[in-house]
Amino acid sequence: MRERRLGKTGYDIGEVGFGTWALGGDWEAVPEERALDSLRAALDAGVTFLDTADVYGDGRSERLIRQVLEERGRPDGVVVATKAGRRLDPHVADGYDYPHLAAFARRSLENLGVDSLDLLQLHCPPTDVYRSDTAFEALERMRAEGMLRHYGVSVETVEEAELALEHEAVATVQIIYNMFRLKPAETFFGRARERDVGIIVRVPLASGLLSGSMTRERVFAPDDHRAYNRHGEAFDVGETFSGVDFESGLAAAEELKALVPDGHSLAQLALRWILMHPAVSVVIPGARRPDQVRANVAAAELPALPPRTMQRVRQIYDAHIRALVHQRW
Repeated sequence: MRERRLGKTGYDIGEVGFGTWALGGDWEAVPEERALDSLRAALDAGVTFLDTADVYGDGRSERLIRQVLEERGRPDGVVVATKAGRRLDPHVADGYDYPHLAAFARRSLENLGVDSLDLLQLHCPPTDVYRSDTAFEALERMRAEGMLRHYGVSVETVEEAELALEHEAVATVQIIYNMFRLKPAETFFGRARERDVGIIVRVPLASGLLSGSMTRERVFAPDDHRAYNRHGEAFDVGETFSGVDFESGLAAAEELKALVPDGHSLAQLALRWILMHPAVSVVIPGARRPDQVRANVAAAELPALPPRTMQRVRQIYDAHIRALVHQRW
């Protein structure tokens, strides 16, 4: 797999990673052995960047990653990024301080079985966190103490991403960017690249809307956020279908299918489209089965998309999606 540099971390990682939210929870339940097999398939396919969080299954995803990496003798070059902050209750800006963040990090260190975290990201904190130095001073102290090597942020909005860039030591920004969420590429990506900040792209398939397999008849399990968070009942609605209503997303996806190269899927086209932007360091699609993992990785093998395809994606976005999401996130 082609590698890209993850900003000022200096890590060289495969351009398609693996996001492990689905292995922990908030999606249809994944049996443990299948989850482990999915992680094994990722490593076998050349994935070297695994993204997780302490709240994914209350640490389940972190512990699964530990088990598979220990099976492999902790292979060199594999970077594990985790997140902290969403365990706060209430989830408020004042909680993003050293006592809380250090406690969360120690738990992740134990879950992952490591002495130092490769990358710790603030997990979509309230916007006011970015307007203060408190959290970033805490992260710097934790780095000095050896708890982590690098730190970054996971954001909901472009505004938050821009604010994060004002904190010089922030090494990465994780953000939603896909065919249904074009705004980050307008100005933020360029500014991040100028500051050598790595871009981690999450929700690349818009919670499955860009997989090409969704239909109006699809029924989601009660414990799947695509059933219970359609209107932001549990967390930011932008995390579910990228904030696009299901019917509008299906209509746009149908038009996008006409752009898929022979022998490939809409999901692979969607991933390759993201990788067309040079500011992107890594895209982290999720998967619940080994075959999904392998199909995601294969997207990196597609040739560069022609200008007419890139233009048509924007036209479909403008027609179906822009009014729903562009100004909100």
